[in-house]
Amino acid sequence: MPAIRHILEMIRFSHTLFALPFALLAAFLAWRLNAQEGRPFRWIELVGIVLCMVFARSLAMAFNRLVDRRIDADNPRTAKRHIPAGLLSVPAVVTFCLVCAAGFIASTLIFLPNRLPILLSVPVLLFLCGYSYAKRFTALCHYWLAAALMFSPVAAWIALRGEVAWPPVLLGAAVFFWVGGFDILYACQDFEFDRDRGLHSIPARFGIPLSLRWAACSHALMVLCLLGLWQQAHLGWVFLTGIAVVAALLIYEHRLVRPDDLSRVNLAFFHVNAIISLGLLVVGVVDSFVPRVAG
Repeated sequence: MPAIRHILEMIRFSHTLFALPFALLAAFLAWRLNAQEGRPFRWIELVGIVLCMVFARSLAMAFNRLVDRRIDADNPRTAKRHIPAGLLSVPAVVTFCLVCAAGFIASTLIFLPNRLPILLSVPVLLFLCGYSYAKRFTALCHYWLAAALMFSPVAAWIALRGEVAWPPVLLGAAVFFWVGGFDILYACQDFEFDRDRGLHSIPARFGIPLSLRWAACSHALMVLCLLGLWQQAHLGWVFLTGIAVVAALLIYEHRLVRPDDLSRVNLAFFHVNAIISLGLLVVGVVDSFVPRVAG
């Protein structure tokens, strides 16, 4: 159906993989710890994590498109998005948002008798949707988005363990600095438009050269957080090698984007970051099956 296809295009459903691998990595580490304690793996928990991630991200993306529809219509880069282009109506997107919110809340029931997911579901959704208003009042809006995605590994751990611990916190912090950095890079494309419209972003406030350095520092902090995760989660040389590869990819990402040439921002934003998120999941899982070298 055309409407469904347009909705999936609007929310960029395929880009769910930006956050989902981090939730799955936290879940894998939690399942590993559960197994050490004699608690069996349950497939329904995996289903619950995937459903929560898909519904939460879909709601956040659709709500953002809904709130920003007039801004998008005025911006030449975004004028062809589905709502300003007339491919999707406002009532249709509102209905989709309500369905996603209900689906997310219902999915948290899978984790009962752990009541924390259902108790935290509405505050989490409110925080996710709040991001859509952030650029109207703060240049740090990139880190509101980063905090929203940071929830994914922490929430997965809470759902499976009913507690907060250092591994998901450090993984969440890595996501925070990673997303904040690459969203700053992405926002450089709208530097002039945001200034003209009075919208807030780090590029609009500080200019592109300083913003690129800010993003690089954010990504350096991501690598430090991953090293902390490696130590706290007792991971091995496979994951450590993965961190080195991530650092190299981030350097490559920053070499793609220059103050006088933003033409390759999308390559840096989508392709490189997809490799990073999926790659960390793979090395995190593989690491657990590789025997440790005796010291």
